[in-house]
Order: sequence, then structure tokens, then C-alpha cells
Amino acid sequence: MTSPVWHPFTQHGLNEPIPRIVRTEGAALHTDDGRRIIDAISSWWVTTHGHSHPRIMAAIADQASRMDQIIFAGWTHEPAETLARELTRIMPPELTRVFFSDSGSTAVEVALKMALGYWANRGEPRHRILVLEHSYHGDTIGAMSVGARGVFNRAYSPLLFDVGTLPFPVQGAEQAMLDALEAACREHPAALIVEPLLLGAGGMLIYSPETLAQMAAICARHGVLFIADEVMTGWGRTGTLLACEQAGVVPDILCLSKGLTGGAIPLAVTMAREPIFEAHRSTDRSTMFFHSSSYTANPIACAAAVANLEIWRDEPVLDRIADLTERQSTRLPALTNIRNARQIGTVTAMELGAPSSAYLSDLGPKLLAFFRERNLLLRPLGNTVYVMPPYCIGDDDLDAIYSAIADAAASCASGSFG
Repeated sequence: MTSPVWHPFTQHGLNEPIPRIVRTEGAALHTDDGRRIIDAISSWWVTTHGHSHPRIMAAIADQASRMDQIIFAGWTHEPAETLARELTRIMPPELTRVFFSDSGSTAVEVALKMALGYWANRGEPRHRILVLEHSYHGDTIGAMSVGARGVFNRAYSPLLFDVGTLPFPVQGAEQAMLDALEAACREHPAALIVEPLLLGAGGMLIYSPETLAQMAAICARHGVLFIADEVMTGWGRTGTLLACEQAGVVPDILCLSKGLTGGAIPLAVTMAREPIFEAHRSTDRSTMFFHSSSYTANPIACAAAVANLEIWRDEPVLDRIADLTERQSTRLPALTNIRNARQIGTVTAMELGAPSSAYLSDLGPKLLAFFRERNLLLRPLGNTVYVMPPYCIGDDDLDAIYSAIADAAASCASGSFG
């Protein structure tokens, strides 16, 4: 019987196999036909400590036995209150307010609405948003609008709002972007939104902490709000809790999701500085922040996130991240037949095959199938292969990942992939 499921980012007309996962543990996924799949990309960048982490699973079970879901508009509950307090403890102290949502895309939507509402409620309406070339911030309408235009959103272009796009700060040519940002800020935009240090779906593109610091400084000089989308880069992926730490930057608005619950269950937050909250607080109900979803601050998800923060508090997570960073850094240089090898924290990336920046490169599906046959979850971005494993991954699994990449690179070099 044909499954009625419509999978994301899947062209069902190609009839590619879709493995069925029945169990997860640590850095592995187990299929219904008995295979063990190494999760080399943390199941789309979400799983930090490892799948089915006992502390997080226990917190979910305990919370589910007591309270499942309540409305959060005008009501509250202990898991959300505890999580908000713990977030303000672990995150920069300037970020005093925590707004809950459901995913990275909605965290970005909330951030954009906060920024526009801030200026509107101050009686100084600003509407333009500045973005970096090659950015990706999600798949809802606002998030697509501030992302790169192309195959991801071409069909939906009539719905997208106009933005100011800055060139990506290529190493050695950062000044062109900084000059463009300076000029754009003179036109009084509402905000700049960036993926700090690492652009994910845009090709795992890396830029320097110094450049990020200069971007934030330019925005501060001109009174432009600085939004950091740390949905992917947060929770240690780049080597620090937040990528912004490496630049000494505290954003005006911060978006977090993915690793917020250790990857176990969907949840997101948008954190903001106090003036942004105050701009929405009034006796005038028309200036309240008009955003919510039915499942805002779901208690079970909040309990999972609280358990995640306890792991960060009680266990040497940053040491594990440093160790994984080092273990990957010793394997990456050994690869041949690749281009532009790069690493930031626990993330490595490289290009295989003929030069191409196209997400729909013909090589992508061939690489995906090759890795799937080697019992690896690696999902290339076109010709770009990247590794972003859970922090618990062992050396044998890392060896298997990099051995498969080496074999794939050799096949590309010899023309075996066609």
C-alpha cells in the first residue's frame, strides 16, 4: 500500500527509498529492517546530547503524566516559568524577555514582528529588514522573505516582502559588505537579521567573529535592531553556547530552537532586550504583541527544555563539544579530492565533484543514495557535504562517516557518479 504521507523537501516523483526508523539511541537511528544508521547531521541539526537522552526522556514522561497542554495567553505554568528563568540565567543578561513559539521559522517570525512593533509603538515606523546574501531563516512567509530568493521560494514570490540584501562577507572582501551595511543603515531600516558566523542551508558558509562584531557595531551606531538567528548555530554547534559569544556580541533579539530541547521535541523561543518588551507594554490594548499559536509554551516541551538546561548546568557539555571539534579537525585534513574544506566548532563542510552552487545539483541525490547505502544519514546541500553529529558520537562512527566521504570524493573524481 502506498503511504499517504507527503514528506518535506522530498520529490516523490523520483520514487527514492524512504527508510522507516523504529528506534533512536545516542548517535544512531535503527530501521525496521535491522540496520543501524549513523546520524551524521543530528537529524537536521537538532540533536545535541544524543537521541533519547535519559534525562530528557524522563522529564517528558513525568510532565506528560501531570499536564499536557494549556492555553498560554493570560495563563501560565511551572515548566514555562522555570525555563524562562533558566534561559535568562544562561543567556546574556541583557536579554530579559522570553517569548515562546514552536519552531525556528516561527521564532524568526516573532523576531521580525517584535522589531516592527517596537518601531511602530514608538511612533517611528520603520519597515525595511536587512539580510545577508545566501541566508536561510525558515519556510514560513516572513522567514522566507528574509532568506535567499531562489528554488526554495520561487513559487511563493508574490507573497514575499522586499528586503535589503547585503553581500556575503567573503574572506578578504568583508569590507564590501560592511560598506553596504553602513549605507543601508543610513536609510533607517528596522533591523538586520543574520545567522551568526555560519550560514546553514545557504551552503555552510563561514565568516569571522570580527566581521560579526563590526556588523553589530554598525547597527548600534545607527539605532538599527540586530537580530541573531541562532536556531542552528546555538547550543554549542560553533564551539560556544552561542555563536555571538565569539564576537562579543549581544543581539537585541535572539532566536533559539533546535537544540533548545536537546532536539527531542519541538520548541522555540525569541529573547529580547527590555526596551523591546516595554515598547509593547501599555494600558492601550492595541499595542500588545499580537502573536501566538495554540501550542505556545507547551508544558511537555518546556519540561524537555528544562532538562536540557540542567544537562548544560550539571555536565561538561562544552568539554564534549571541544573534544568533538578536535576529533573532527584531525580527520578533515586527511580527505582528498575535495574543495574548500572548512570547520567551525562541531561542523565540518566541503565540496565534492565539479564546482556548482546549485542546491538542485544532479550530484546531490547521488551522494544521498551513496551515503544511505553506507548506513549514514548525510544530506548534502547540492555538492556540499557537511557533518554535524550529536556531541556523544564515538570514534568508530566518525571514522565511518569520513571514510564514506573519502570514498564518495574518490568516486566523484573518477567520474563514477556520472
